[in-house]
Amino acid sequence: QVQPVESGGGLVQAGASLTLSCTASRRTFSSYATAWARQAPGREREFVAAIGWGPAPIYYADSVKGRFTISRDTDKNTVYLHMSALKSEDTALYYCAADQIFTNPPGEYNYWGRGTQVTVSS
Repeated sequence: QVQPVESGGGLVQAGASLTLSCTASRRTFSSYATAWARQAPGREREFVAAIGWGPAPIYYADSVKGRFTISRDTDKNTVYLHMSALKSEDTALYYCAADQIFTNPPGEYNYWGRGTQVTVSS
């Protein structure tokens, strides 16, 4: 079992950049598929990006392609979500999730963090 922990959320202005981090204490976290999902009030949760392991396959939702970048630092046991050109519609609670299988698009993830809030002011 792995317990992801997110950090890096905050309040930014539209057009700004922000980087979220996801880490877990378990060393094998680097061998887990890891995804970022978000949920805004009144809306369903949506996956925005996911990364596999090894020659890492990557998924992006259409809504964030070209603006968000997911990456993994195996030495630091951390997955990042770099978000640029942020829009007010990116405002949401962002979750990190992990599981042993990568699929494109993302399927069911069994291990979830508690989330970090991103608020973009227009």
